[in-house]
Amino acid sequence: MNDFAFYFDLGWQHIISTDALDHQLFILALSAIYLANDWKKVLILVTAFTVGHSLTLLLSTYNIITVSSAWVEFLIPLTIVITAALNFLSSKIDRGQHRLQYVLAAGFGLIHGLGFANTIRFMLADAQNITVPLLGFNLGLEAGQVLVVACILLLGYVVVNRLKLPRIWWVRSLSAVALVVSAVICTQRFPYN
Repeated sequence: MNDFAFYFDLGWQHIISTDALDHQLFILALSAIYLANDWKKVLILVTAFTVGHSLTLLLSTYNIITVSSAWVEFLIPLTIVITAALNFLSSKIDRGQHRLQYVLAAGFGLIHGLGFANTIRFMLADAQNITVPLLGFNLGLEAGQVLVVACILLLGYVVVNRLKLPRIWWVRSLSAVALVVSAVICTQRFPYN
């Protein structure tokens, strides 16, 4: 059980720590179009991200997939830029956008998983059975994401439902923050070689 707790905390910190800005921005961009009454959709969305993330960790642990860390570190903020930009393209929130977001969340989860794969690969490879560590890490990751999403949805409820600011302002404000900060990170991380 100590392994489970260790990896749960590792997954939790992977989302909650101050070093996790890229993941927090991705969740912000992904959640921007949703309000509190959409919590089930957002839960499915972050779970799709976790599935993609864990698949990459699993493939990386067995050395089935390896990607240059310089490119991964650039691609992670690029996924945030794309997600946030897509929020601006739709003048209304529609069903098709939700479906696209599920696909993007899972696909971009693969890329984000590569960012942590190099760090966790060696720890998981040393474990005799990776099931418990991988499960603990992913449950910690999921719990951290749910906390971040809950904060975003709660704030959105206050801004849109209580302060009566237009929903489109909320969506575009969150998306703009995620887009600008991630674009800056992209330029800093671009692999010039």
